[in-house]
Amino acid sequence: MDPVSATLPGDDALSERWLTVPDLVDLLGVSPGRVHRLFEERTLLPARVDGVLRVPTEFLDGTEPLPALRGTLIVLGDNGLTDDEAVRWMLTPDDAMGTSPIAALRANRKAEVRRAAQALL
Repeated sequence: MDPVSATLPGDDALSERWLTVPDLVDLLGVSPGRVHRLFEERTLLPARVDGVLRVPTEFLDGTEPLPALRGTLIVLGDNGLTDDEAVRWMLTPDDAMGTSPIAALRANRKAEVRRAAQALL
């Protein structure tokens, strides 16, 4: 597995490492179909980077999807954000949080992140 450096169109590098579907298959030990179901369930969320579906490594906790991520991704989708917009929001530093939403989630600040996501309406 060789994660690549990439950017979402129009942005500076938001994540240093992105994983493609084949990378996720290897890392998670599941089929490509299961990876796509994780996307559909919003357990993981890809963005199109250079035309390829990729997931930032920050969305994983070792070899598993970050447990607190799914609920936040559902809130973002319910608020009308596209997958690319939701990924961008998760990775972009937020002044009110003092960090990016994904970093806040990783620091067990789930309620704060979800409140911020709900306020995007």
